[in-house]
Amino acid sequence: MLLWVILLVLASLILQAPLSVFEGDSVVLRCRAKAEVTLNTTIYKNENVLAFLNKRTDFHISHASLKDNGAYRCTGYKETCCLVSSNTVKIQVQESFTRPVLRVSSFQPISGSPVTLTCETQLSLERSDVPLQFCFFRNDQMLGSGWSLSPKFQISAMWSKDSGSYWCKAATMRYNTTSNSLRSWIQVLIPASHPVLTLSPEKALNFEGTKVTLHCETQEDSLRTLYKFYHDGVPLRHKSVRCEKGASISFSLTTEHSGNYYCTADNGHGAKPSEAVSLSVTVPVSRPVLTLSSAEDLISEGAKVTLHCEAQRGSLPIVYQFHHEDAALGNRSAHSAGGVSISFSLTAEHSGNYYCTADNGFGPQRSEAVSLSVTVPVSRPVLTLSSAEAVTFEGATVTLYCEVQRGSPRILYQFYHEDVTLGSNSTSSVGKVSFSFSLTAAHSGNYYCTADNGFGPQRSEAVSLFVTVPVSRPILTLRVPRAQAVVGDLLELRCEALRGSPPIMYWFYHEDVTLGSSSVPSGGEASFNLSLTAEHSGNYSCEANNGLVAQHSDTISLSVIVPVSRPILTFRAPRAQAVVGDLLELHCEALRGSSPILYGFYHEDVTLGKISAPSGGGASFNFSLTTEHSGIYSCEADNGLEAQRSEMVTLKVAVPVSRPVLTLRAPRAQVAVGDLLELHCEALRGSPLILYRFYHEDVTLGNSSALSGGAFFNLSLTAEHSGNYSCEADNGLGAQRSETVTLYLTGLTENRSGPVATGVTGGLLSLAGLAAGALLLYCWLSRKAGREPASDPCRSPSDLDSQEPAYHNVPAWEELQPVYSNVNPRGENVVYSEVRIIREKKKHAVACNPRHLRNKGSPIIYSEVKVASTPASRCLLLASSAPHR
Repeated sequence: MLLWVILLVLASLILQAPLSVFEGDSVVLRCRAKAEVTLNTTIYKNENVLAFLNKRTDFHISHASLKDNGAYRCTGYKETCCLVSSNTVKIQVQESFTRPVLRVSSFQPISGSPVTLTCETQLSLERSDVPLQFCFFRNDQMLGSGWSLSPKFQISAMWSKDSGSYWCKAATMRYNTTSNSLRSWIQVLIPASHPVLTLSPEKALNFEGTKVTLHCETQEDSLRTLYKFYHDGVPLRHKSVRCEKGASISFSLTTEHSGNYYCTADNGHGAKPSEAVSLSVTVPVSRPVLTLSSAEDLISEGAKVTLHCEAQRGSLPIVYQFHHEDAALGNRSAHSAGGVSISFSLTAEHSGNYYCTADNGFGPQRSEAVSLSVTVPVSRPVLTLSSAEAVTFEGATVTLYCEVQRGSPRILYQFYHEDVTLGSNSTSSVGKVSFSFSLTAAHSGNYYCTADNGFGPQRSEAVSLFVTVPVSRPILTLRVPRAQAVVGDLLELRCEALRGSPPIMYWFYHEDVTLGSSSVPSGGEASFNLSLTAEHSGNYSCEANNGLVAQHSDTISLSVIVPVSRPILTFRAPRAQAVVGDLLELHCEALRGSSPILYGFYHEDVTLGKISAPSGGGASFNFSLTTEHSGIYSCEADNGLEAQRSEMVTLKVAVPVSRPVLTLRAPRAQVAVGDLLELHCEALRGSPLILYRFYHEDVTLGNSSALSGGAFFNLSLTAEHSGNYSCEADNGLGAQRSETVTLYLTGLTENRSGPVATGVTGGLLSLAGLAAGALLLYCWLSRKAGREPASDPCRSPSDLDSQEPAYHNVPAWEELQPVYSNVNPRGENVVYSEVRIIREKKKHAVACNPRHLRNKGSPIIYSEVKVASTPASRCLLLASSAPHR
């Protein structure tokens, strides 16, 4: 079991690898990732791309070798940002064992001597239990039977042709790692040549008492050669000769000297034998002896008899001849002691006297006669079979007949089925007997009979009987590689009739439509394979037929699960453009896949909900739109096999425009004919693009489109431009109209106030100055804090109620607090002061929200003061229509 190195670091990717790797190992590099990392993995070796794993985590090296050494790492993609990389793992492939060394028992063996080869190596300590196998070679040719668990190889004899380059190879059985030793040269040394043995005199008759000489000689000279003489493998004597060629021995012949002679010569590199020389001492034959033998106790007709004739003494070759009542049966020549034999099968005519003769050229010698009496056993019986039916079905009656043509009575007949006795019968004459029985399936097989009249039973030839059995109802089994059949799986249909005579033809059906067939010649089961599709759901059956009757199996139902296809996400809304407040329906549907299907809905990968479709089809999810619902949507379909994610669909929720605010801007406090009037219309809420239209007394002045910040329209004033102005904002989701703003065009009037007015005006001017300073300070602090007031009184003079009268009653001073705002027409030296009296707790709201300025319960005092002005507040109060008196 491989040990893994697990880097306990807070990394997004971790590459795992074994602690140690040996040649031949199967190595798995595993790239483990955190949830936020997308496993579109790439494996690097020495900073070079090795493989793209896509969504797989494992990289396999099936057979490690030294070329796999290096530094490995993997990379993936982090969902929120970027490419991430794992730790670096270094792999150093180690050798399972050291390079083998060939050890040789002798590098210069003598020709014909044995040599032992040993392949030595050392296993690594971590792989000490790994079994090794070895193989030996000569000049790149494998020796022996190939691979062996033994590190040794024994060569029984080395010859000159065996000289050459030898080496060995070692390999692990488990890891299939091999290593070769260095080559070693073995030179076989050749000893002296084979000597030549001569016999003299060569042509003289070798009778008993004759003197003969044996001479042994080699072709090459040697300082010292040892000669030895042999008679039929038995050493006679030896002689050592220095600086001579050959050696000789002499002796007088006796009958024991017949046989084969040879000699050997040894010059220190191994003894070499000569070719054999035959010596025959001539001796006349003695009277032969005839013997008769038989394997049977009774010498009966048909028995095999052997006649053996042998002379105990005499020179070879000897010619033997056999006779029956003086008639020659045949002759045999013997070139060795022991006599000769002839064999034959007996018939009734073979009764009588037998003898034999022996002759080696010095006159024949005759044996004594031997008498033979032959008896006649029964002949081989013949078994026949008969049946009333043309075909031997179960239940049919069959009769067996056994008959012999020759044989002495009384004859005993026996009937057998596969060596099991069925019954017996005897008769006093030559003829036939019978045996009958009713067939069952067990009666198929071989039948024979025997006949015996006391000389041994005779067996008939076997007769085969095949009992035809109709097929039983077959059994159909369905096999798939998992508990539930899935599209693409290999379905195996097996059909088997447990009973029935072969051959059996099997047919396979799906919804009564033939899938295929298979014939089983020797019986048993048949199978049919099918790669499943969605259409393969349904009922399956099979049929077995052996020509007698067809049997149909029970029906088996199979439901094939179809993995869901990639779902399609669609939006359903009451209008083409999704608008805040609309009811949006998300509909997700996988066009393919077995039910039930669980649909999940996601907004920016945040789960909105999950809905199950028990009977297939799609599912819907409804919700009311807000501005936060803009973004990317997707859905997922899962039927338990593999979840599929739809493509991303972007939704943009449109916001209808709010009621716009119209603001009129002029270069002075009291506008006059010829001034340039700027109309600004802005809807504070609404999806762009917004079309703005400007109206004077409901007559369109013009329009302008804007993405943000509102739109402007400029107008050079004439006397006809007095009246009511409004604007409209429309972004395609419904137009909104602003409130009406009234514009009065008048000229400036003289100041008609007297001294009292001047005093009042001075007092009011002081109050107005204080109020203007407070208001400007408040606006500056609001902008300094990074926000504007809810409604800037300096920017929204049109919000003032133009219908209010020029003067208002002033409430008691002790009950109200004044709020001031100054308006200084650009380029003028007149300061207009507006004083509104409100309750103290409302002071802040009134100062910052022009809507509160239109509160009818808040009195207002206007005053007009001419001073030498400097650029001050540039606010324009247009809502006050009449000049102040």
